[in-house]
Amino acid sequence: MPAKVDEIADRIYRISTYVPDIGPTGFTFNQFLVDAEEPLLYHTGMRALFPSVREAVNKVVPTEKLRWIAFAHVEADENGAMNEFLSVAPQAQVAHGALGCVLSLQDQAARPPRPLEDGEVIDLGGAGLGHRVVEVPTPHVPHNWESHMFYEEVSGTLFCGDLLTQLGNGPALVGDDLIDAATEAEDVFHQTSLGPLVPATYRRLAALNPKRLAIMHGSSYEGDAPALLRTMADVYEQRYGCARLEVEPQPLPGHALAFGAQS
Repeated sequence: MPAKVDEIADRIYRISTYVPDIGPTGFTFNQFLVDAEEPLLYHTGMRALFPSVREAVNKVVPTEKLRWIAFAHVEADENGAMNEFLSVAPQAQVAHGALGCVLSLQDQAARPPRPLEDGEVIDLGGAGLGHRVVEVPTPHVPHNWESHMFYEEVSGTLFCGDLLTQLGNGPALVGDDLIDAATEAEDVFHQTSLGPLVPATYRRLAALNPKRLAIMHGSSYEGDAPALLRTMADVYEQRYGCARLEVEPQPLPGHALAFGAQS
């Protein structure tokens, strides 16, 4: 299963493997590589995909130069090859929300992980403006208590894991409305924890005003991402019966962009 490599933003690459026998029309497993002074791999893929994902990474940067390994939550397709990458990248460290480190990664990662607090920033460095990723906790969204995301604030790219999952093998990057495709995938897989945090989190992510959504399964999106996220919040309330929180979660302390704090 060869992995394709496409640049979806300046020095941000989507690595994609299409598996045709999952779901009615096949399914993609995507990783994202940020080529910076301290390169970041977001998602590792399953252990079976390690050889092809490593080969794809090497087309952009030598795998042994990886500095950070991250993923949205603890699951085989997100971090199955975590320790394989740690074994070939001696300076690499897993970066995850503090909760995920306590729950799983301090035990499962071959080297101690870097726990991140709400809104904490990792400066990846690099030429020009560089890249900076902000820690965005998203507990139970779309699933798992320790779920989180990274927002790359220089390019406006939100690494949003399983959000807006789509079936099939679409282009690397689209500007089309993904709501119907994401709804179809939800109807097939029922992958989201259907509680009030789901629409609330979608709206809080929209408040970050991302320009681009790096999506783990299916095409990534570039365009009016805030509108897309807010519309999907409505879908979860109206189609799937997620309740609306009586009190919206408060902005995170520390970083002005965290969960969309307004200046």
